[in-house]
Amino acid sequence: MPSPQTVASGPEPRSPREPVVPQIPAQGTRRASSEDASSAHREGSRPGLGTFRRAFSKASQRASGCDPQEDTGLLRRSSRLLFRSLRRALDNGPAADQTQATTGPGVVHGQEVPSRAMDGVSAQSSTGAGPAELEGEDKSVADLITERKLLAAFEQLRHFETRLVAEKASRTFEQDPTGFARRAMDLCLHYDGLAAEIGAIVLETLGPDGVDAAVLAELARVVRAEEEAHPEPPADGDFLCTPRHWRQHWEDAVRRSARQRVQQVSAGEAPGAAEGASGLAQLLAELGCLVRRDLQKVQLEVHPAYAAAGYPAWEAYLRAFHGAVAQCLQELAHDARGCEQLYVLLDWASNVYSSPDFLGSQDLALPSEPLPPLLAPDVWARLESDYTSFLETKIASCFDGILQVEQSRWVAAEAPEVLQGHYHTPLSIDVHMLVAEHVKAAGAISTELEATTLRICTRALCLFLPRFEKAFLESGAVSEPNLCANINACEELRTHLLARFPGSLEELEKPLVAATCAFQKRLLQGLQGDVQPLFKVLCTKAWLTQDVLQPLLDKVVAFAGHLEHVVPPRAQETLQEVHRYIIREYLAQALRPRERFRGVERVSGSQKMGLDAQAIGNTFQGLGSEATWLGRAIPCVADILGETYKDDIRRHLETLIRSYPDIRRDHVLAILALRRLGHRRNQHLLTHAQDLLRAAAKAGGPGAAGGHVLFEEIEVPTSMDVLITCI
Repeated sequence: MPSPQTVASGPEPRSPREPVVPQIPAQGTRRASSEDASSAHREGSRPGLGTFRRAFSKASQRASGCDPQEDTGLLRRSSRLLFRSLRRALDNGPAADQTQATTGPGVVHGQEVPSRAMDGVSAQSSTGAGPAELEGEDKSVADLITERKLLAAFEQLRHFETRLVAEKASRTFEQDPTGFARRAMDLCLHYDGLAAEIGAIVLETLGPDGVDAAVLAELARVVRAEEEAHPEPPADGDFLCTPRHWRQHWEDAVRRSARQRVQQVSAGEAPGAAEGASGLAQLLAELGCLVRRDLQKVQLEVHPAYAAAGYPAWEAYLRAFHGAVAQCLQELAHDARGCEQLYVLLDWASNVYSSPDFLGSQDLALPSEPLPPLLAPDVWARLESDYTSFLETKIASCFDGILQVEQSRWVAAEAPEVLQGHYHTPLSIDVHMLVAEHVKAAGAISTELEATTLRICTRALCLFLPRFEKAFLESGAVSEPNLCANINACEELRTHLLARFPGSLEELEKPLVAATCAFQKRLLQGLQGDVQPLFKVLCTKAWLTQDVLQPLLDKVVAFAGHLEHVVPPRAQETLQEVHRYIIREYLAQALRPRERFRGVERVSGSQKMGLDAQAIGNTFQGLGSEATWLGRAIPCVADILGETYKDDIRRHLETLIRSYPDIRRDHVLAILALRRLGHRRNQHLLTHAQDLLRAAAKAGGPGAAGGHVLFEEIEVPTSMDVLITCI
């Protein structure tokens, strides 16, 4: 095969019989190099019209239904280069004619471009077609496209297409299918160039320079004109007059534009590289500003321009940006780490982006169909699951921090403050704020996440309370003020948290009550340790002549001064427990005296007990104790001890048993032993007492006295006097 001719400024030769297939510039291609282009010479039969029809039909369909990822800006520049290269080749005069005779039309510098027939200089066509078929009176279609006179360019293309279809129908090209193929290829390439220019206009619309409203209106009109010109594919399947789907091409370009705009923000840095949650929050804030600014521009400038031509643009841009933001958030969600970053994503998606005033206007038209979720349900569920997992660890860590703060206060021996008359510790405020803050934050995202967060806080608090109780009671900071402050804290948590989250924190009731009881018990133990030695001098001969009870009551009054700074329910409980303890210990000393009284001393002892009972009653009444049921215990025993009319002892005994159903037979024996009534009377009284005790047991035992317990906790040792009384 002879070697191809070489022309200095012309293209490399191509066999005239080789079909010319239009090439759409691939993504990323900037320009074609003449040094890299080569043609393969093949011997073969002359291709038929059907072959060209199929080839150009595929090329045209690829161009009109391009990949959404195609860089239409590059396509625009490539198409302009194609048109200008053609004109330069045609302007080279005879050399170009000679080169075209060798290489065949439509090939310039190794690329297929519109042939000379498109610029009216092909006189060799067997059809005898006249010049300037794609050229107006002053400008070619390529120039019109370059100048963005889209409607004029389309009208010329439509005119040429109509002529080409008519000539094909008249079998003008039956003897020269190559000529028909060249002209059809030129038509397809110009259509593709016009489509590329549409995409370029869309991409520039939201750029810094923008696009003139008249251009946008003309774009809308040319899309509608194409739809009217090509309403449906030809019945014979011909590639001419095939719908170009420019509306779909425009929508794809809008989506690419929105995606590129969003990627300007999201491509900067990923959450893992940002400065934690603050970096992610800043990135999302920038994303929101860009989307808001672009959509406001669409609303104020772009949409009116399209609407003037009867073309809806707002919904297309809204859906495009929604999809771009959704894709961006999917990528950010994949790399998000830590509780804070996950919450920032969830909060931005549910509260910022989904807010009605996100775009700054309440008058924007909503899309005809609801927008899809910003995050897919499975992604949203995974984010919530990951968030709650991190949240459990974070809340547990927060409770550890609260305990450390309290321990540092104990080490520093800081006395609790008195706020609104009550001892106060930061514990209740810290816990309340921790729970309320996280539950409120979760509630801003979803009701389900709020309930989950509340359960996490409840479990963590249930584990924290026993740890706090144990750490405090084992510390060296145990004192009446600190114990009272902790009682107040537990009571505040129980009332305020349960009131704020009704029906959600019932399981907190048990650990809070347990902690409160433990602090109350330790508080009482401190008082008992102070006053217990003072009970030893009661019911002695020295007691008959001295006021040994007053020092004990003074300690009780001093102790009650701390209870004034305890919340009322717990303060009353503790005061009544102190009242019960004093009466119980007094009776315990009376029922097991160190010395026995006879005659006058017994009567004096009875009177002394009455005076002590009155002093105790007056003291606790002054302190505000509501345990009035305790007031009859000591007087009843004193009446039995000092009663001179023995038959009335039975009446006093009945009063005692009815008032305190928890009294036992041993207690009755110990009381009778103090009196020494004799065998027969003792037996008679014991029998009657047992009948009363059985009747009280049938009536409900301690419940008959409102659940009050007094004698049940008094242990009475068996002494010789008691044995004699029994015998």
